[in-house]
Amino acid sequence: MRVLGFESSCDETGVALVQYQGAGLPTLLSHALYSQIDMHQAFGGVVPELASRDHIRRVLPLTQQVLTGAGCSLDQVDVVAFTRGPGLAGALLVGAGVACALAAALDKPVLGVHHLEGHLLSPFLSADPPQFPFVALLVSGGHTQLMRVDGVGHYAILGETIDDAAGEAFDKSAKLMGLAYPGGPALSKLAEQGDAEAYKLPRPLLHSGNLDFSFAGLKTAVLVQAQRMVASHTAQGEPMSGAAVGTSANGSVPGYEALPLTARRDLAASTQAAIVDVLVKKSLVALRQTGLRRLVVAGGVGANRQLRAHLDAECAKRGVRVHYPELHLCTDNGAMIAMAAAMRLQSALERAEKTYSFDVKPRWPLNRLHGAA
Repeated sequence: MRVLGFESSCDETGVALVQYQGAGLPTLLSHALYSQIDMHQAFGGVVPELASRDHIRRVLPLTQQVLTGAGCSLDQVDVVAFTRGPGLAGALLVGAGVACALAAALDKPVLGVHHLEGHLLSPFLSADPPQFPFVALLVSGGHTQLMRVDGVGHYAILGETIDDAAGEAFDKSAKLMGLAYPGGPALSKLAEQGDAEAYKLPRPLLHSGNLDFSFAGLKTAVLVQAQRMVASHTAQGEPMSGAAVGTSANGSVPGYEALPLTARRDLAASTQAAIVDVLVKKSLVALRQTGLRRLVVAGGVGANRQLRAHLDAECAKRGVRVHYPELHLCTDNGAMIAMAAAMRLQSALERAEKTYSFDVKPRWPLNRLHGAA
């Protein structure tokens, strides 16, 4: 059974083909991805209308590239899958429209997939796939969640973000520091040679007694610290308040980029350390509470080297196995959508139907998915 998957939830256009037979794990035959980062950098963030138009330009050439790479023709595709949500409405409609039109033309069934379930199951595409059950730390751009996963579609939310997610904390802090979009990877690179203990930044909800996350306060603390650094460097006396200083037109702290490189590296390292510390410690609490000995980390922030290093070290002390997607599959991609669709079909949790009217769900909580708790 071959599943062709389309991902178009935000600023990456992804297409992939996976194959499965019987109860064995599906295998990835071919995938292709186009990132819109260069286009959106000029605006300092994703412009939804531009994202949708670019998906339209890229999706068919990428589909042909995938089919050629797999040595497969369109009539050999058995099911067409697409990201139904969550994401940008216009961007989602591109993938949904192409998938349903293609399925209708081929007289093949179609299946809408939850974007976050795609991330959650993406480690099954790796050379070291996990086994159920496990604790999952899902850290994509706008989502931070801990959940217990007992099988495909059987997810129990243990904790989630109540405001800014970890990815947003990286990106928004980076913007305050004048780093180019996408800010998270740029902040992590700057942090590599910084002192993670140079500035004492808060670890929100670290001792809350639950597994929820909150990173909005950390962003505010980074803003205040950056303003203090600028005020001190320019010898303007006492640090000004956030309201008095504000931010520049591009969202950065005025004067921050003129600070010594060492100071900027240290604040980046301290910011990253605060985010990673919360993610690691909450994950360890989730493992202890559930009694499980396996952790899966998925989503874009899962590519962060500092996060991986700290999780690996702490879990090794406790005899816990940690699984990650391959680095090139941490970002949004079609492979995770095709994989999630294939695994849901295999588990008989879902049936693909020859129903070609479609809708999308820009806001679609994972706990509303069939089988989730």
